[in-house]
Amino acid sequence: MSDPGIQMALLALTLPLGAAVLSTLLACTRFARFAHLPAILGFAASAATAGILLGSLVGMESNEHVISLKSDPVTWFAAGNLNVNFTITVDPLSAIMLATVTFVATWIAVFSAGYMHRDPGYGRYFAIMGLFVFAMCLLVLANNFLVLLAGWEGVGLCSYLLVGYYYAKPSSAAAARKAFLVTRIGDVGMIFGIFLLWHIGGYHTDIDKLFEHIAKHPPAQSMLTTACLLLFCGAVGKSAQLPLYVWLPDAMEGPTPVSALIHAATMVTAGVYLLARCAPIFVTSETTQIIVCLTGGFTALVAAFTAVAQTDLKRVLAYSTVSQLGFMFMSLGTGGEAVAPSLAVTAAIFHLFTHAFFKALLFLGSGSVMHAMGNVIDMRRFGGLRKLMPVTHLTFLAGSAALAGVPLLSGFWSKDQIIDNLFETTQHANAPAVYWFAFGIALVTAGLTAFYTFRAYFLTFWGPERLPPEAGDHAHESPWVMLVPLIVLAIGAVAIGLVVEPLTHGFSEFLARTPGLTQANEHTKHAAIEHPHFNWAIAGVSSVIALSGIGIAALLYRKGGPEVVPASLRGVHELSRNKLYVDEIYGAAIVQPSELLAAASRQFDALLDGVARLVSFLPRLLGAVLRALQTGQVQFYALGMTFGLAAFLIVLLVRSTR
Repeated sequence: MSDPGIQMALLALTLPLGAAVLSTLLACTRFARFAHLPAILGFAASAATAGILLGSLVGMESNEHVISLKSDPVTWFAAGNLNVNFTITVDPLSAIMLATVTFVATWIAVFSAGYMHRDPGYGRYFAIMGLFVFAMCLLVLANNFLVLLAGWEGVGLCSYLLVGYYYAKPSSAAAARKAFLVTRIGDVGMIFGIFLLWHIGGYHTDIDKLFEHIAKHPPAQSMLTTACLLLFCGAVGKSAQLPLYVWLPDAMEGPTPVSALIHAATMVTAGVYLLARCAPIFVTSETTQIIVCLTGGFTALVAAFTAVAQTDLKRVLAYSTVSQLGFMFMSLGTGGEAVAPSLAVTAAIFHLFTHAFFKALLFLGSGSVMHAMGNVIDMRRFGGLRKLMPVTHLTFLAGSAALAGVPLLSGFWSKDQIIDNLFETTQHANAPAVYWFAFGIALVTAGLTAFYTFRAYFLTFWGPERLPPEAGDHAHESPWVMLVPLIVLAIGAVAIGLVVEPLTHGFSEFLARTPGLTQANEHTKHAAIEHPHFNWAIAGVSSVIALSGIGIAALLYRKGGPEVVPASLRGVHELSRNKLYVDEIYGAAIVQPSELLAAASRQFDALLDGVARLVSFLPRLLGAVLRALQTGQVQFYALGMTFGLAAFLIVLLVRSTR
C-alpha cells in the first residue's frame, strides 16, 4: 500500500464513507440540519483527490504503453480453492470513472442541500447518499470480482433506500421494492457468471489474474460465452436494459437529486463499466458481442419511443437514460475485427462521461422546476417558465441541446463516435448483417431523442405562463445553492466533450492505455479501425436528423398549450404514453401467473397442514382413550382382570360348543 497513487485512491474511496458516518451521527443529534456538510466536503475532497490522481496518470510514462497501479493483496476471506483478496486497481478506466462519480456527486450534494431543506429525513438522506457514493467508488476501484460484487450490491441497497426514501408513500415503497427485486434477477446471473469464471480461470477471483489465466489457457468457447452472458445478465439489470428496464422509470418516486445521482453517476453506469472492465473476455465471443449490441439497440429504440408521449418531465428523462445506456451497449458490442475493442469501449465510456454532465443537469433542472411548482412535475399543468426561471431555463436548454446531439456540444461528439463505430462495423467483410440493423436503430433513436427532449423543453418553458395551484403565489427562481450546480454542469454539458476528445483524441488515447483494453486489442490485432478518428459524413447525417427532430418539436410545441395529436397518430401516441403496455404485459404474463401459483401453493400447503393435523390427531385420540384406563387404583385393575378373564372363558365355551 506504499504507492502514493494507491494511497490517494484509498483516500478517495474512504472519504465518502467517512461522510456517511458523520452525517449519520449528526442526524441523531439536534444538529441534523448540518448533515449536508460532511457529504459535500467529503465528496469534494474525494473529487479533488480523484482529479489529482487522474492528472498524475495522464502524465505517467510507461515503456509498455499501459498504466496500472495495484494495491498489495490483503486476504478478505478464504475457503478451499476460493481465496478472495481485497485489492484495488487504478488505471485509466477506473480513474476516469472515479473522477466522474465523485465530481458529479459533489454538485448533486450541493443542490440537495437546497432541495431537501427542512425535510424531516434530512440527515438520513445525506447518510445514505454518502454510503451510495462509497459503494460506487468501491465497485469502480475493485480488482477482485467479489469485492466488485460487494460494491455492486451496495449500490443496489442504497438505491432501494433512496428510491423508497418517502417510505410512508405507497407508490414510493412499491417503486423501491420493484427496483430491488428486478435488479436481483440480473444479479443472480452475474453471481453464477463470476463463479463460472472462477472455475475456468484457474480459481482466481482477482480480475487481472483471472483474465491472464484465460488468455494463456483458453477454455472451451461455449463455457466462456456462457460466463460472458451470465455477467451480461447483471449488466442488463443494473443498467436497465431490455427486458429488465422497467424498474428505472418508477425509480422517479425518490427525491429528484436521487434520480440525478442514479442516472448520471452511480447505479445505472455500473453495467456499462462492468462490460468495459471485462472487454478481454467479451471480445473473444462474437455471439456475446452481437447480443450486447442488439440488446442495446432494441432498448434504445423502445425507450426513446416511450419517452415521446410522456407527460411527467422526470419520466421523460428516465426513459432517456434507458435509451442512452442502450447507445453505450451498442458501442460495447462493436469491438472486434472491424473496430478495435479499445475504441468500442472508449466510445461507450466517453458517452457515459458526457452523459453524466448533461443528464445530471437535466434532472437537477427538473428538480428546480418542481421546487418552484410546489412539487408538480406534470408538464400539462405548467408552462412558459422561461421568464420566471431564467437560469433554470438556460441551463436546461444547454442540457437538452447536449442530449439531442446539437453539433459541437458534448453529446454530439460522444453519440457520433458510437454511430461511427456501428457504421465502421457494417463495412467489414465478415460483419454480421445485424449491425446494419443496429446502425439504423441508432439513427432513428437519435431523431427521437432530439424530438422528445425538446418537446419537454418547449412544454415546460415556452408558451403562455401557466402555474399550478400548488405553486401558490411563491413561484420563483430557485435559490443560488441550487442554481450554482446547474451552471457548473451546464458548462460541462456544453464544453467538456470538445475539450477532452475531438481536438486531441486525448480521452481515447489515454483510456486505451488501460491494460485490459490492451489485452482485448491483442485478440484482434488486425482490426480495420485501430486509432481514434471522426467521420464527418456520419456526423453530418446524424446532425441533420437531430436538428430535424428539434425543428419538428419546435413547430408542434413552441407555442405551448395543450398537446394536440392528429387523429392518424392517436393510436401510436397512446401506445407511447402507455409505455407500450410493458408493465401490463409483464403483469399478465409473469405477475398474475406467479400470484396464481402462490395462491395454489398456499392452498396445497393448507391441505398438507390439514393432513398432518389429522395424522397427529389419531394418536392423540387413542392416547386420550387409553389414559382413561390408567387410574392408578388397584381394585379397578383387579376388576378389569376379572372382566377380561370372564370374557376369555366365555369365548372358549362358545367355541367348544360348536
